[in-house]
Amino acid sequence: MALAVAAMLLNLCTVATAADEKTPARSGEQIFLDDCASCHGDRGEGTEQYKLALAGDRSVFELTKFIHETMPKDSAEDCVGEDAERVAKYMNDAFYSKDAQARLNPPRIELSRLTVRQYRNAVADLVASFRSSGAASNERGLRGEYYKSSRPRGRGGEFDRLDAAIEFDFADKSPQPGKIEPKEFSARWRGSVFAADTGEYEFIVKTENGVRLWVNDDRQPLIDAGVKSGDDREFRAPIWLLGGRWYPLRLEFLKSSKEPTALIALWWKPPHLAEHLIGERNLSPARLSEAFVCATPFPPDDKSVGYERGTLVSKAWDGATTEAAIETAGYVTTNLRELAGASEGDADREKRLREFCGRFAERAFRRPLDDEQRKLYVDRQFDEAPSVDAAVKRAVLLALKSPRFLYREIDAKHIDDYDVAARLAIGLWDSLPDEKLLKAAAAGQLKSREQVANHAQRMSADPRAKAKLRAFLLLWLRVDQPPDLTKDKERFAEFGPEAASDLRRSLELSLDDVIDSDAADFRRLLSDEELYLNGRLAKIYGVELAEDAPFQKVKLDDGRRAGVLSHPYLMAGFAYTSSSSPIHRGVFISRSLLGRALRTPPEAVAPLAPDLHPDLTTRQRIATQTNPQACQMCHAMINPLGFALENFDAVGRYRKEENGKAIDATGGYTTRDGEERKFVGPRELADFLASSDETHAAFVEQLFHYLVQQPIRAYGNQTLPELNKAFVEGNFNIRAAMVATMAASALQSQEAKP
Repeated sequence: MALAVAAMLLNLCTVATAADEKTPARSGEQIFLDDCASCHGDRGEGTEQYKLALAGDRSVFELTKFIHETMPKDSAEDCVGEDAERVAKYMNDAFYSKDAQARLNPPRIELSRLTVRQYRNAVADLVASFRSSGAASNERGLRGEYYKSSRPRGRGGEFDRLDAAIEFDFADKSPQPGKIEPKEFSARWRGSVFAADTGEYEFIVKTENGVRLWVNDDRQPLIDAGVKSGDDREFRAPIWLLGGRWYPLRLEFLKSSKEPTALIALWWKPPHLAEHLIGERNLSPARLSEAFVCATPFPPDDKSVGYERGTLVSKAWDGATTEAAIETAGYVTTNLRELAGASEGDADREKRLREFCGRFAERAFRRPLDDEQRKLYVDRQFDEAPSVDAAVKRAVLLALKSPRFLYREIDAKHIDDYDVAARLAIGLWDSLPDEKLLKAAAAGQLKSREQVANHAQRMSADPRAKAKLRAFLLLWLRVDQPPDLTKDKERFAEFGPEAASDLRRSLELSLDDVIDSDAADFRRLLSDEELYLNGRLAKIYGVELAEDAPFQKVKLDDGRRAGVLSHPYLMAGFAYTSSSSPIHRGVFISRSLLGRALRTPPEAVAPLAPDLHPDLTTRQRIATQTNPQACQMCHAMINPLGFALENFDAVGRYRKEENGKAIDATGGYTTRDGEERKFVGPRELADFLASSDETHAAFVEQLFHYLVQQPIRAYGNQTLPELNKAFVEGNFNIRAAMVATMAASALQSQEAKP
């Protein structure tokens, strides 16, 4: 780095400030106090004139260059060359850098409540821990049983088979000639459905016959149209589901002799997507127990720092936890016979229910109860309640409103094995420890980093961990909240809401590919040449597929694509309605991929309208608009990064020219160490990013914050370098990075490491 700074100074300093050999050069601190403190404060804390504190992520090289060229504001020539370098080094070490800020204001592992996501997952797994439930098999599809009669009775009809998806138009034919007559028959499909994201799902059954559908409730149908009446051919019903989980599903199809033809299709509308057929990757023939899903609305969590934090305790949040506790207690008492194994009339029913409430509180608190706690949370409720059912409800409500359930770090200064287990479960699953974790904690087997890593490795293969990693990647790509992809109808007539939804599914399939692979290689996110397209998208992006073709991997634009970096969903999201946006794309790369801090522009500026400058390309308009020196402070970095993606238009289609002019996709970036990197187009940009230490460190830091939800420097200034080194040496395995993150954080007390 010293050589890079020296080379830069030789180029910049055309007129050196020669010091008198008899007068020693001023130190960086002296220069700052003499020339800078009056405007910025003695420690860069800001003044009335310049209120913003001097703190950020520029390297010493970048600070030196900036000071040399622009500071002091009214006489920039007063601090150049070696003086600029000395003051930059002083500022960086004294108060400017993140490490310096951590020394001045040591971050702490803060008291934090459960986030909304964590609360819902925790109560779901708390209730599920009292049920025996298997796991979804590796098989995909639903097990179908077909019957001769118009009502499916008993088990194992005339024949059964595994159906990949439910989309059949039998017309006037039999589903199995020779075994079932076409005039009258029925079918029952059993299995489970996987919800990738949390939110409201609308299930849709398309049929001209009778149908019943059960989802996550084997008693009450979600859709009950067993007796066909009227001309309805489509039946819909919503249900709230938690992401990363399988839910039991049963579908019955009834074809009577009065109906000349038969057809059925099972679709849904997941959160953020258009309605579509439920494919085999979301279906399993395994039969699972129903899950409790808390539907109480909560106020949103704070995401101002880039990840969800449970730091705000508002009246609205407190009220929501009360309503959610009441909802959960109602569900528990309704299903008490199954959950507690105690039936009405059992001689030892009260004893069993006391034991159940004790186990419920222990699992909610993530640790065993001591004698005083057992008296408070269990015995007193049974001694004072008018009935045992009322006692159960009181005990559940008390446990779920207790700080021992609602808060994660009750005493972060003194942690034990149960704290470690809880941190692992929260970090990887947003939930409670499972039985294996609790047994390890009880046996004192969560004391070493190796022991923690072994459990984290096991947990990382769970669907809940994969769902959390998927949610992180969507946040990392800045599409966790789907962008508005409305486009100019005249220029992009074929691009509507359905295409936008298909593009999101395409992106999610690509992310799942990487997550589910053994290598889980981060570099694939930036290098894969193939992406998923279906028939509708193929028509837009120039690929020959059948109009009704399902999603499949294709190589688009002769290998000019570069993973998620040039995925049409991101390119369309970081664009205007009728033109690309190098600024939006450059900001995304700067902040998300390179981890650079960009200050909010001092004032909003409307982009130059393409119609007013029809002879200019988008690149030329952006260069003109951001040419002023005040803009170049940020746009000197933003623009060249975004320009490298100019081959993609407002819907992410590849193009070679704009307005009759050849696309100029040359770009560049000056690294923190002062190295000038040049690239042309998305492939060269992706190659740079995939090999950049800055990209790796930014990814590792953002992953840490998403999993742990605490500032990484509260765990010591060496935590990030150590995790980054492990990430590189581990061949950039994302799931291994999750494990390393939890192993580095779960054992840390509130006192930060040096």
